[in-house]
Amino acid sequence: MRIALYCPEIAGNVGAVMRTAACLGVPVDLIEPLGFDWDDKRVRRAAMDYIDAVDVTRHKGWISFLEAKGDARLVLGSTKATKSLYDFDFAQGDILLFGQESAGVPPHVRSEADASYRIPIRAEVRSFNLAISVAIATSEALRQTGDLPA
Repeated sequence: MRIALYCPEIAGNVGAVMRTAACLGVPVDLIEPLGFDWDDKRVRRAAMDYIDAVDVTRHKGWISFLEAKGDARLVLGSTKATKSLYDFDFAQGDILLFGQESAGVPPHVRSEADASYRIPIRAEVRSFNLAISVAIATSEALRQTGDLPA
């Protein structure tokens, strides 16, 4: 299982995702461009001392990421998906892809996803924060595959 963030815009979200990934033992792929400098202190502040406990790979762009992902299934978390996270069947080795905070993913990225799901929320609101979405989805995926840490 891996977490992939497509062109994230907010340093604090990436730091929080890195902390979640460290706690759950899941590597993170960052697909550039990032909306902040990599050495932004807000990344380290949110990740705290967990930053050294997570495997992070930076990709120079979408094509670079696709070339590196191999045969892994790419599963997109999206507010536009129809299938609920809790009705989706995750598999070991899935890459959980998340889009930009402000715009999600563009059509050419969406078309590369092998599957997609949505996290159910009340109709009156738009979406969870990126870091919260990653935590919810990754926890459920690991629970389903029996890979949650003890």
